[in-house]
Amino acid sequence: MTTSDERTQPRKQVQKQPQHSSVPQRRRGGRLWWQLIRIGFAAGRGAPGDRLRFWALFVAAAAVAFVALGVVVAVATYDGREARSEARGPIITDRQHAVALWREAFDAVGEVQHTVIYVEPLRPGAQPPPGLARWPSPGEVMLSPELVREGHQEQITSRYGRFAGTIDKAGLVSPSERLAYVRPGQVPDVREGDSWWYARGFGQAFPTGEVLYSRPLAQVLLALGALTGLSALSLLVVAVRVGSRTRDRRSGLLQALGGSWRHRATVNLGEAGVPVMAGTVLMIIPMLAAWSVDLRIPPTGYLLDSDDLRSAWPMTVTALFLSFGICLSAVVLLHRVERNGKATRPQTFSSPIPRWRLYGCGSGIAVVALSQYFRGTPGLLAFVGGTVAMWALLPSVTAAAGRALGKRFAAQGFRAGRPGQLIGGRWTVAYPGVVVRLAIAMVIGLGLVCQLQVWNSRLGEKAAAARASEARVGDGVLSVRSREITPTAIRNLSRSLPVKTQVLALNTSPEQPTPLLQGSCGALRSLGLGCPAAPEAASGGDRRVDEIRSWYGPSLRVQVAPAEMRLDRLYGELVVIPGTTGHKADVEKAAYALVSGVNVETLGETWLVGAAGKARLNNWILLFGSLGLALLLLAGSVSAAAEFVRVRHVLAPLAVLTGSHGVFRSVALWHLTVPLLIATGITAAVSAWHSLFFIAVVQEGSFSWSVLAAATAGCAVLAVVVGVLGGRTAIRAAEHWRPTAD
Repeated sequence: MTTSDERTQPRKQVQKQPQHSSVPQRRRGGRLWWQLIRIGFAAGRGAPGDRLRFWALFVAAAAVAFVALGVVVAVATYDGREARSEARGPIITDRQHAVALWREAFDAVGEVQHTVIYVEPLRPGAQPPPGLARWPSPGEVMLSPELVREGHQEQITSRYGRFAGTIDKAGLVSPSERLAYVRPGQVPDVREGDSWWYARGFGQAFPTGEVLYSRPLAQVLLALGALTGLSALSLLVVAVRVGSRTRDRRSGLLQALGGSWRHRATVNLGEAGVPVMAGTVLMIIPMLAAWSVDLRIPPTGYLLDSDDLRSAWPMTVTALFLSFGICLSAVVLLHRVERNGKATRPQTFSSPIPRWRLYGCGSGIAVVALSQYFRGTPGLLAFVGGTVAMWALLPSVTAAAGRALGKRFAAQGFRAGRPGQLIGGRWTVAYPGVVVRLAIAMVIGLGLVCQLQVWNSRLGEKAAAARASEARVGDGVLSVRSREITPTAIRNLSRSLPVKTQVLALNTSPEQPTPLLQGSCGALRSLGLGCPAAPEAASGGDRRVDEIRSWYGPSLRVQVAPAEMRLDRLYGELVVIPGTTGHKADVEKAAYALVSGVNVETLGETWLVGAAGKARLNNWILLFGSLGLALLLLAGSVSAAAEFVRVRHVLAPLAVLTGSHGVFRSVALWHLTVPLLIATGITAAVSAWHSLFFIAVVQEGSFSWSVLAAATAGCAVLAVVVGVLGGRTAIRAAEHWRPTAD
C-alpha cells in the first residue's frame, strides 16, 4: 500500500519535465530564425545582380525616408507658422482699452509682395509685437532680414523711414518672410473709415504677412505625395523586384522543405535588411543639417526654421521607423508564393500587349481633343481624365510600335546576314514588356517637363499686358494711391520729388463720364497734351499717355487743374511722371515720408505681383515634380540594369558561336536602344501636341521647343547609354562564361 506522497511523486516528475525541455525548444526556435536571417544575408551577397539589388534597395529606402521626412518638415513648419502668426496678431478692442494703433498695408520688392505694419503705441510701457525688442521711434522702421537682403537694390532700408534694426525670428512666421514694422513720424489722426485698428495687445489669430499667401497644409502634402511620393514607391517596387527569378527558386525550395510564409519572409528580410536600414539611416544627415541651420530650399527660396524642425524630433524618429517598415513590408508582400508554389511576381516579359491598352490610349487622346467643346467643370474633368489615360497607356503604344518595327528589323537582319540585328529584333518581338517597363520613365518624364513649362509660362491677359507696358515705359509712369492724400500732401510731395518730375491727379469715379486727368499746364505739355481749361478728350500725347489710356480707358479726358488739386477719397490717385526713368525708389521714399500706407506702383504692377506669386507657387510644383521625375528616371535605370543581368547570361553562349564581341553590342542596340529611341520620338510628338492643344484651348501660355528638344535629347542619350551598358555587361559575362549541364 502506498502513501499519498508516493502516488503523487511520479506525477510531479511528469509535470516538471516539459518545464525543463521548453527552454531548449525556444533556443532551437531562436537559432532557426537567426539561421534564416543569415541565409538571407548570405543570399544577398552571392546571387546574380546582388550589388545592383543592394544599391537599388539602398536608394529606394533613402527615397521613401526622404518623402516621409518631407511630410514631417511640412507638418512641423505649418505648426510653427501658425503659432507665431497667432502670437503676433493684434487683439482688437475699443479706443478706451487700446494700448496701440495697428494698421496693415502692402508693398512690393522685385514683384514680390510683402506686408507693412504701421504701429503707434498709445500708452507707456506697452509691450511691443513679438520679434521687436522695443517700439520703433517716430519715423523709424524695423525690417525682416529677408526683406533687407532682397530689397537692397531698391533702397528698402530708407523707403519707410530711418532703419532701426531687424525683426527677430520669433516675430516672423518663417525666416524668409518679408515684413516691415513702421511707426509714422506723427501720431496719426484716426478717422471713421480709416484702416487703423485699436489693439490691447498681441496674441490672437489675425492672418497677416506670409500667412495670407500660403496654401493649406493638405495641398502641400497632396502635391508632395502625388509628385514625389508615388515616384518613390515606384522606385521601391522596382528595387524589390530586381532578381525576382533567383528568389522565386529559393522560395520554392523553402516551401518544398516545409517552410511557411514566415520562414520565407525571414529569409527575404535578412537579404534586404542591411541596404534598407542603411538607406533609411542616411536620411538622418540632411535632417541634422536642417536642425542646425535655417536651410533654403531651391528653387523656391523658402527658408526652413530649424527651431520648428528640432521641436518635431519625435515625429522625425517615427517617420524613419515607418519608412523602414514600409520598405520591409514591400520586400515581404512582393515576394509571396502561392500554395501551388507559383510566385506572385510578374511572370515574364513575353506576354502580348493587351489590345485594350492601345484602344484606351486612343480613347484618352480623343477625350482630350473633345474636351474643348465642353465648358467649365465637365471640360476640365474630360481634359484631366483623357490626359491621365493617354499618359498611363502610352508606354504600351510605344512598345507595340517597337514590336511591329522589331519584326522588320529581324527580317532585314536575316536577309543582310547580321545576327545582332536578327536576334535583337526577335527579342523585341518576343519581350515587349521590357520596352514598356523602360519607357515608362521616359514617357512620364517628357510629359511632366512639357506640362510644367507650359504652366509656368501662363501669365494671364492682364499680367501679359503689364509686362508689355513695363517693357515700353518702365517706371516712366507711377501711380500713387492712398485715402490720406490731402492737398497739402500733394504740394509737399511735389516739392520733395526729383527735378523735372510732374504730378497729376486722376479721377476714376463712376460719377465722372470718363476718367479725368488733371495737372498743371507744364505737366500736361510734358506728355505732349494741350492745356484745356475745361475737360476734353485727350488727343495726341506721347507713348506714356497711350499707356495711361490702355489701363484707365481709351476715353481719357484732360484738364488744367485748379490752383489746389484734390483727390476723390475712394476713386482718386496721383500720376507721377519722373523726368527720367529709374527714380521709382526716390518717389517711394518721398511718398512714404508724407503719407502712411501709400501705394506707389508702376502701371499694372499689381498684376505682375500676382503673376510672380503664381510663379513662386509653380516653383514648389517644379521642386516636387523634378524630384519625382528624378526618381522615375532612376527607377527606369534600375529596371534597365536588371535587364542587363538577364541579357548578359542569355547572350554569353554566343561568344562560342561567333567568336566576336560585336554581336553583343549589336543585340543590345537593336533590343534596347532602338525601341527606346522609338518610344522617345513618339512621346515627344504626343507631348508637343498635348501642350500646344492646351495653350490653344486656354489661349494662354507659350510652348518652348528648346525645352522639349533638351528633354528629348536627354532621353535619347539615356537610351544610347542603356544599349552601351547592356553590350558591355554581356561582354563581361561572356568572358567568364562556362558551359554547365543545365
